[in-house]
Parts: sequence; structure tokens; C-alpha cells
Amino acid sequence: MLVSSVSNTTTAKMALALRSLFLLCGLTGLLTGVGSFPSKFFKDVSCPEGWTQLDCKCYIFQSEEREFADAEAVCNVLGGNMVSITSDLTNAVVQELSDDADQVWLGLHDTIEEGSYFWTDGTNNEYDNFATDQPSSDDGDCVEMETSNGEWNTDDCASTRAYVCIRDAGH
Repeated sequence: MLVSSVSNTTTAKMALALRSLFLLCGLTGLLTGVGSFPSKFFKDVSCPEGWTQLDCKCYIFQSEEREFADAEAVCNVLGGNMVSITSDLTNAVVQELSDDADQVWLGLHDTIEEGSYFWTDGTNNEYDNFATDQPSSDDGDCVEMETSNGEWNTDDCASTRAYVCIRDAGH
């Protein structure tokens, strides 16, 4: 019964996140037809080709597996950092972008201070989606997402994973 309850809660969260994403996309589409509104207020707020935009952030999935530090370095070269996740909606977007991989690195780690997790881009750590019995320092100091369910686990930073980068739109 507990598994069913957890599964139903996770399903409900995902459904809400996807409905919110569709609503946001619909509103964005409506605004593009309001004459000069987008060009006046959202000038230069777009993502490069190949990136996915959500609000004022751009996301791109990188399938070439790398160690945590190498993945962060690639994201830095692309003008951003490994992805930080701040909501169920962002978690669902990253999960959807990453569906070609079993796990992806997120930009969350506790390599500076054991048990204190930080995003590589400095985002406040106010949201998490850790799996039951996670995070666990026994598994490692870097955080990955299981793309099958969107839950997070800790892993050895030297493991190789696909990853997602984030950057500001219009950057």
C-alpha cells in the first residue's frame, strides 16, 4: 500500500508539472501575438539553437558521458553550469530532456562540506527530489537523476554520466 501511495504521489506531481508546462507554453504562445509586447519586454531573451527554454533559462542535454567535474567544465564553456533544479516543473523538464539516458548528472554536490549540498551555479538549495534513503554519503558526493522516475541519488563524482547544462536566456 505504501508503494502505491508513493507512486500515486509521484504521478500526481508529474501530472501537475506537465500541466503547468503546457499552460506556460500556451501563455507564451498567446503573448507572441500581442504586437510589440514580446519585442519590447523580452528582447534578447531567447536560447541558442538546440537549447530548450523554460522561463528565462535555457537547457541542453549532453549525451556524451563525463565525470562530474568534466561535465561542469563543458557547461562552463557553453556559457552556463550543470543544471540546478528549483521546482517540480524544472525537475520534469530535465527528466524529459534526458530520456535517452538512464541517469544524468545534476549540478548538486556536497564536496565542500559533507552533508551540505550546493548547486554549481550558486542557486539556493531550497528544493530536492531525493529518493528514499538518499542522500547517502556512502554512495558519493555528487547527485544524479534517475530519468525513469525523476528521483535523485548520490554517486561517486568519478562515475561518468550524461548531463544537462543550464544558462540564462539571451546570454
